[in-house]
Amino acid sequence: MFQSPSEVIEKFRGSGYICDTRIATTVFLSVRMKKPILTEGPAGVGKTELAKVLASSLGYDLIRLQCYEGLDESKALYEWEYAKQLLYTQILRDTIGDTLKDATNLRKAVEQIEREEDVFFSERFILPRPLLRAILSNRQTVLLVDEIDRADQEFEAFLLEVLSDFQVTIPEIGTLQANHVPLVVLTSNNSREMSDALKRRCLYLSIDFPDREREIEIVRLKVPEIGERLTEEVVRVVQKLRKLDLKKKPSISETLDWARALLILNAEKLNPGLVEDTLNLILKYEGDMRRARPEIKSVLAGFESAESQETLPGE
Repeated sequence: MFQSPSEVIEKFRGSGYICDTRIATTVFLSVRMKKPILTEGPAGVGKTELAKVLASSLGYDLIRLQCYEGLDESKALYEWEYAKQLLYTQILRDTIGDTLKDATNLRKAVEQIEREEDVFFSERFILPRPLLRAILSNRQTVLLVDEIDRADQEFEAFLLEVLSDFQVTIPEIGTLQANHVPLVVLTSNNSREMSDALKRRCLYLSIDFPDREREIEIVRLKVPEIGERLTEEVVRVVQKLRKLDLKKKPSISETLDWARALLILNAEKLNPGLVEDTLNLILKYEGDMRRARPEIKSVLAGFESAESQETLPGE
């Protein structure tokens, strides 16, 4: 359990996640108040990673529900293992025969089977999906509901009901109450507006791309072998690209991939040929590459100008 927001910052950094006091305070309050976090922002800013690091920092199990269009209760909550029920029926067919031997007609046979149906509709035949796994877990968990904005509004309403009391009613069994109320993190890429009811239920947290200083800090933490100059140049280029009207802006993970690739190529600084050969690591669409090349050329020219200015005193 966190004792303060500053401890959140410290433990998150130990797990390789750099956060500011605003994020740390939201996480601290979520844990203490047992309220879900709804975090929104562009893809690739660390929303999913936040839940993973929260779980690892506290030593909790992480259970992930990946949302998508058409997701329904059965895929998120539970399904009956009909194949297992059928297998047990085949194995116990002799016992079933003994059970029905006194039935003189079809009606009595059905009545006798109905009295035994609890055997086949019990927890042993339930296949728990992420929501039910989080409710039934014997350990404390972090439940990550990833990309909730991709699910339908009907599923959002169902999820809100589950999050309200963390219990589930299964008609054949009854109501199952959570053994441990999970910590919940919901993420959204802003593809649609979340309902006011869901936002009221959660602590809201907006995460955007980091500023230049924080991204440099992230690169240094994640790729410690990279040189200071190359780090500065990589981050400056990425920050410039994010200001363009691109179909997909470079994410933090793509910044790190680019930095690692340049390190493998033994680069000490950026040059036009090197950038052109590795541009596909940070831009994923040809149209974005065409739009970005003039801007990158301008940034690289600035690097060269600054370098020439540095060498003037020694000439």
